[in-house]
Amino acid sequence: MALLRHLSSKGLQPAIASRAAPFQRSLLSCPRPRYRAFHASFANSSKASTPSNSSTPPSETQPDPSRSPSPAPSSSVNSSLPEGWEDEPNFNIKTFAELPTGRDFGLNQHMVDMNRDFTEALRQIIWQFRAPIRYAFAYGSGVFPQSSATSSTSLSPHPNPPEAIKKWQSGGEKVIDFIFGVTYTQHWHSLNLAQHRDHYSFLGSAGSWAVSQVQDRFGAGVYFAPYITVNGTLIKYGVVNLDTLQRDLSEWNTLYLAGRLQKPVKILRDDARIRLANQVNLISAVRTALLMLPEKFTETQLFNAIAGLSYMGDPRMSFNSENPHKVSNIVRHQLRHFRRLYNPLIETLPNATHTDARVKTPGWELDVPPGVDITMEQDMDPVKRGNMVRRLPKSFREKIYFAYQRQYGISGAEFKKMLQQRAEEDATSYMRRQGGDFDRRIAGEKDLKDKVAQSVRDTVKWPSTVQSLKGLVTAGPARSWRYMSEKWAKGKQGSKEGESE
Repeated sequence: MALLRHLSSKGLQPAIASRAAPFQRSLLSCPRPRYRAFHASFANSSKASTPSNSSTPPSETQPDPSRSPSPAPSSSVNSSLPEGWEDEPNFNIKTFAELPTGRDFGLNQHMVDMNRDFTEALRQIIWQFRAPIRYAFAYGSGVFPQSSATSSTSLSPHPNPPEAIKKWQSGGEKVIDFIFGVTYTQHWHSLNLAQHRDHYSFLGSAGSWAVSQVQDRFGAGVYFAPYITVNGTLIKYGVVNLDTLQRDLSEWNTLYLAGRLQKPVKILRDDARIRLANQVNLISAVRTALLMLPEKFTETQLFNAIAGLSYMGDPRMSFNSENPHKVSNIVRHQLRHFRRLYNPLIETLPNATHTDARVKTPGWELDVPPGVDITMEQDMDPVKRGNMVRRLPKSFREKIYFAYQRQYGISGAEFKKMLQQRAEEDATSYMRRQGGDFDRRIAGEKDLKDKVAQSVRDTVKWPSTVQSLKGLVTAGPARSWRYMSEKWAKGKQGSKEGESE
């Protein structure tokens, strides 16, 4: 109230009200049924929007098109995926209006409901960086619990965090992970070095050019800064060029960041072309998981397969530096978020469907009792599965092609000629990414599941290994040792918990 009186005395309150008026009018002009469905969706989910180890009342994020669009009902999100949207996606777009259906496209990526105060605390951390951040998301166990509530006797890693972060992480305080997407790598590090030299290892002394070269040319193209305190909160942040991020999401050349975005994240700043590329990434994850699953399966099996993609081939899993139950923990504790992220996409696929009677009830995603596993099935017809193979991301699909090219004994020249002839003979279906004879042939193979899994491992292993080794340079020996020690401790603790179950 004191602030309002001060603004009024300065003659600023009317000006602020006039600026807020267009936003209020935009809310009032929303179609009434859609607004009611949105409101009902969050009213039903409010009891579960705060993690089990938090005492903060849940609340949806405030609508703000420039930062994070309002979540929408599943039916509305589903209607924002027109037929053929992924045939020739334009990754040169600049604005959200240029998306296939405008701003409503890809709203499933923003259907993660989270406490408003905690979300604002995360955004305030980003605001402490003067260097321009075009795209940003928070992820990991510091944002999305991967275990049940624990005792609050453990020491918090945060020196003096905001109250919202204390409440959200109550009973299980953890480092908060961020990814920052930037337009110009060297320019960004130049500005950030000037402001936050202490965020960098000895490499920072070599200047922004050296830092940007190490980031862009090695591993997955990410520069991580661990154990950084911002706003009294201990964080780890990774910096990636938007071009690198877009390529990984749409082509799966490393699956490093694409894999992180295949699990629930909280997008704090959005970018139009990254939203488009991530939609391609998400539906590709569904198709890849389906190719590794039998005809009949459960919702949990599907989400476990999706969440596990980025951990296949990850050296941290081999060296016991990750909880061996990490994937199942993520899915079990974030099942509701997985549904809201993927169900609108699953509904668009012609060969996969829910068979459980519960899904016929509107809003079923939020009403399924804990412990109930929704049943699903897919059409194993080679034509439809061949179409799925053809629609996989380019770099990843080529690995599967190459595996069967060797298995069938087809020479490189003969294989190249076969693909070229197909493109010339059926240009329409080729551009629409419909499976050809070769796609349908491998779709009918019994070992397709194994070939897909091996292609995932081949995609993940090398970039992930180099990225881990790069941490010795980007984080420095001391921070790297601390990070690996904590990872080993988590892996050992996870193994013990698994043995006791």
